[in-house]
Amino acid sequence: MNRPPSLHDVVTAHRRLRGRIRETSIEHSPMLSAQTGTELLLKWENQQLTGSFKVRGALNTVDALSPEQRNRGVVTASSGNHAQGLSWAASAQGVPATIVVPENTPETKKAGARGLGADLIVHGDSYDDAEAHAWRLAEERGAVYVHSYDDPRIIAGQGTVALEALLEVPDLDAIVVPVGGGGLISGIAVAAKAINPDIEIIGVQPEVSAKFRASYEAGHRVEVPYRSSWADGLPGDIGTLNLEIVLRLVDGFVSVREDSIADAVAWLAEHHRQMVEGSGAVGVAAFRHELLGRLHGKKVLTVITGGNIDADRFAEFLGRRPHGSAI
Repeated sequence: MNRPPSLHDVVTAHRRLRGRIRETSIEHSPMLSAQTGTELLLKWENQQLTGSFKVRGALNTVDALSPEQRNRGVVTASSGNHAQGLSWAASAQGVPATIVVPENTPETKKAGARGLGADLIVHGDSYDDAEAHAWRLAEERGAVYVHSYDDPRIIAGQGTVALEALLEVPDLDAIVVPVGGGGLISGIAVAAKAINPDIEIIGVQPEVSAKFRASYEAGHRVEVPYRSSWADGLPGDIGTLNLEIVLRLVDGFVSVREDSIADAVAWLAEHHRQMVEGSGAVGVAAFRHELLGRLHGKKVLTVITGGNIDADRFAEFLGRRPHGSAI
């Protein structure tokens, strides 16, 4: 399947995954709703198997492989969460998996992939370095390369986040989505816009790595420099298929500062008692720093995409917030 996925593909993925992953809970955030003038809901994908939404696309993709492809094994590059998702999915099907991660990948994510039986290779200073090495390994070994975002099966699997949400809360006005390479936002846009063409889909990126926002605003792929971020799962390149979908279906982007990401992680711990990684907290950061005024008065869902954060970094973020802060 080389075409962009459809709602039918997302529904097929949802049926395929049902009972094998968690249908994560949705919680109203009274304090953030009052602060922003929205009815704000949080979908806790940090509570998903392997600690992030990535297992959805990974399992959907591995399930779709032929017996011959499974025997060849799978290879991927990841900044961490896709590594764990694919390791889990491959292990469940008895498929050999090789994962390449950059050196700055959090230790908790490396340990998760190793613990699930993958052959973990640490290579390069960035996701792009790891990805180039992973493609070389796949070619040398004759393995199947499973892209972490630029693959219609991955996109359809990630789109089940939106399908679940709209089955539970069908009157959503908007969904706010953390964005890295674009697998999640493109899957959510495909599903949500097919169900309700009027729903708004808004992407959030770190200011230090806003290639998708720049490309969206230009109407085509543009090259922009990027740096590492507290949202360590988001910096890197963007997908060709993902950009095609985003340009057609997404309604806008905002970018958040690094200090706002750390603040959002700590705020979620204090007010919702949830451990969330920086990548999963950028939507909350955008609301807390008043970047989404266009959604005032609307019922909005933001996806808390993952919880795989090193304990030391989590403690550092908690220490930045004033003790007993009420906001």
